[in-house]
Amino acid sequence: MPLFEATNITKQFGTVTALDNVSISVPGKCIYGLLGPNGAGKTTLLRIINQITGPDSGSLFLNGKKLTPEDVRMIGYLPEERGLYKKMKVGEQALYFAQLKGLSKTEAMRRLKYWFKKLDIVDWWGKKVEELSKGMQQKVQFITTVLHEPSLIIFDEPFTGFDPVNVNTIKNEILFLREKGATIIFSTHNMSSVEELCDNITLINKAKTILEGGVSDIRNKWAANEYDLVFSGNIAIPENGQFKILSRQFENEKTTIRLKTPGRVVANDILRDVIDKGTILSFNPALPSMNEIFIRVVQSRNYETDQTSKD
Repeated sequence: MPLFEATNITKQFGTVTALDNVSISVPGKCIYGLLGPNGAGKTTLLRIINQITGPDSGSLFLNGKKLTPEDVRMIGYLPEERGLYKKMKVGEQALYFAQLKGLSKTEAMRRLKYWFKKLDIVDWWGKKVEELSKGMQQKVQFITTVLHEPSLIIFDEPFTGFDPVNVNTIKNEILFLREKGATIIFSTHNMSSVEELCDNITLINKAKTILEGGVSDIRNKWAANEYDLVFSGNIAIPENGQFKILSRQFENEKTTIRLKTPGRVVANDILRDVIDKGTILSFNPALPSMNEIFIRVVQSRNYETDQTSKD
């Protein structure tokens, strides 16, 4: 049973359809990527999950039961638009948010000391939020999101304002939270982060779901009959009817050749043709990145939509 499900969610704002029959099923203890271009409907879905707004139709389930307003305490939400009070002191504000989530003052202080030390922000306790950089504010809000140890954590563009060092720090913390048993919905435009962090994804475009599944399964499915063949030494092989050579690189005493085949050609056919050319170290499908897949799918669906509207 998934930890969280949204089924057939539809939401309109006036004449604009923000979500059109969108469903997601999030397994427990996974990082689930919610992807899409600007205006696709991602943030609307996240706000519906957090009971900030309601769907026009559809259902939400947490641990197999219909989601209720009381369940929000079991959710941690880091919105894209940050929500810290600029004039309040950092420690005072973090303590306030912790108590809103049901923690006693004593327990909240214990956990805050742990997280402030872990993220190296102990010296910020008495500063006002407005004195902090965007990256510093983001660290504080990250802590207030996870402090009550929610079973479902939602991050909407969590790396905004961070330098590369702090991006890596927060990535490691997100992986640590999953290891401890949290289920995470992760909304981002950064496709490299998707490949590093996400187990499953749903891609939304123009209010509709257009792609979903496991990240590795999707990359395998979208592999375009391309392979990387690695030889020991400096090797050259000729093209033939079985494959076309897209690139060749010699580095560190190894030659990597990118091949493209007609759909009917299988791996064994290629290997029979090159086995006598040198020592083969590896032969693997050249999987497209999630960024390449994202662009292909969105452009393809936009083209289909444009053609339909013309008809």
